[in-house]
Amino acid sequence: MNDITVDVAIIGAGTAGLYALREVRRAKKSFVLIDHGPLGTTCARVGCMPSKVALHSAELWRSRQYFPDVGVSDSEHLSLDIDLAWANLREQRDRFAGGAAQGAIRAGGENLLMGSARFLEPGVLEVATESGRKIIRAGAVVVATGSLPVVPKWLAGLGERVITTEQLFELETLPKSLAVLGLGAIGLEMGLALSRLGVKVIGAELAAAPAGISDPEIAASVIARFSPEMEMWFGAPAQARLVSDGVAISSQGREVVVEQVLAALGRRPNLDSLDFAAGGLELNDRGLPLFDPATLQAGNSRIFIVGDANGDRPLMHEAADEGAIAGFNAARPALTRFHRRTPLAIAFTHPDIVTAGARFDSLDPEKLIIGTARTEDTARYRVLHGEGGLLRLYAEKTTGRLLGASIFALEGEHLAHQLAWAIDMGITAQRLLQMPFYHPVVEEALQSALQDIVRKLPERSELPIGLAAETSAPA
Repeated sequence: MNDITVDVAIIGAGTAGLYALREVRRAKKSFVLIDHGPLGTTCARVGCMPSKVALHSAELWRSRQYFPDVGVSDSEHLSLDIDLAWANLREQRDRFAGGAAQGAIRAGGENLLMGSARFLEPGVLEVATESGRKIIRAGAVVVATGSLPVVPKWLAGLGERVITTEQLFELETLPKSLAVLGLGAIGLEMGLALSRLGVKVIGAELAAAPAGISDPEIAASVIARFSPEMEMWFGAPAQARLVSDGVAISSQGREVVVEQVLAALGRRPNLDSLDFAAGGLELNDRGLPLFDPATLQAGNSRIFIVGDANGDRPLMHEAADEGAIAGFNAARPALTRFHRRTPLAIAFTHPDIVTAGARFDSLDPEKLIIGTARTEDTARYRVLHGEGGLLRLYAEKTTGRLLGASIFALEGEHLAHQLAWAIDMGITAQRLLQMPFYHPVVEEALQSALQDIVRKLPERSELPIGLAAETSAPA
């Protein structure tokens, strides 16, 4: 049967698509799940999971530098089989990706359609499958087609010397030297991981700081900490040209020859083949559909754009939320507007780089109090060799209400969640200080930064910082 009529068509079986499907099935609506393959989420195949395996392996190897301090001798004679380490990473990646692919197959069941989709008209899709052309007529369409790595034209002449994260984890043998172009979260993570595993890495970033950091003090701490591990160039474009033994990367009078180039210049929505114009959508000047982030509805249509496909919040937890929002709305005639979670971003660079809530560059410095703490002032961080980190918390000047934070610290992933929860709940620094803080824990650095905020408030309670009076007499 080449014509299929359903309540909801979902294009893309990644994270956003599967969360949309969950809501469509929960509403007991008919559906078709379309994917051109390979199955398995971007996170599991080429993103957050294999990169974390690489970082963990690299950190285990790097920890040998502390062996002599605790009496372990002959550590200088240890060796690393980098090919074996990389093979283990690829094996774990295959398990993650395989599990995600099997989840998609189970979720879609007989309604999973493997092929490429495009709009013929509003509510009508054509899917090119191995068995021929199929027409899908849907009451609503959820577009969850993910993203593609950006490879600018000026890199095209490098041929097989340039790879993206789509190819990086397919390599059976790592190069001895590598240039990472683009030091966003994934570029910085993989650059550091490979450098720690023994690859000579040069990183180049057009911006003045890595990982999208907007707080200049956090940026300075990050660069100071990681520069001895990996040479990094900031603030100017890089050029690349083929030479006899690899690729020459140059910028601002510096030049290095490497075996291979990793293009980590971001990702763009994978929408090229969908033909939104035929679907009746209005497009912006970048050729992307206009959509409402609270409903994920594109224009006034019954099309919903979610996850990396809309390019708004390209993170897995956001894709899951967007898929659920779109699936919920696609399965119902009336739209519900959803509150979006407090923004949270983490680069697992060990120490971690964290942004929670409002970014530094989005806040008015005249209305702001910044609470600061350095990790070397916290006993637990000194035990963990976590010196050199920095916490910067942003609070409303008049009330102490937490607005955002930038952190560079070991275990920063956990501090990030505590702060994002507090920001989401509208908690003040004073109230958060009334929560328990154990000793010795890394959270004491958070306590110090909160105390710094309270000390700078224009009005302070006469009570000791962090303590509250009983509001009623004991029974």
